[in-house]
Amino acid sequence: MKPFRTIITAALILLAPLVAAQAYSGNQYAKQARISLAEARAIALKAFPGKILKQELEQEAGGSGLRYSFDIRNRQTVHEVGVDAKTGKLLENSDDSNDKD
Repeated sequence: MKPFRTIITAALILLAPLVAAQAYSGNQYAKQARISLAEARAIALKAFPGKILKQELEQEAGGSGLRYSFDIRNRQTVHEVGVDAKTGKLLENSDDSNDKD
């Protein structure tokens, strides 16, 4: 069983860049979220249309304390858009273009 797990882990590492737009960090919080990743993406893209560069589910102050956070690029501008993972409320939509993260 261990060699199989090693092969799967290696495959996931190699394929991760290809599915980066669909993957997100914070999967350990997914069971606590009432809003799905797909629903949160739709809310975020409605607030700031563009291409999602990064997405995560995180515990953070504000709202219910659990939020999806998206970095979205539209031309030369990058916004951080936060969506409450329990209510779907838009928590943040701010210009993040100069952030060095």
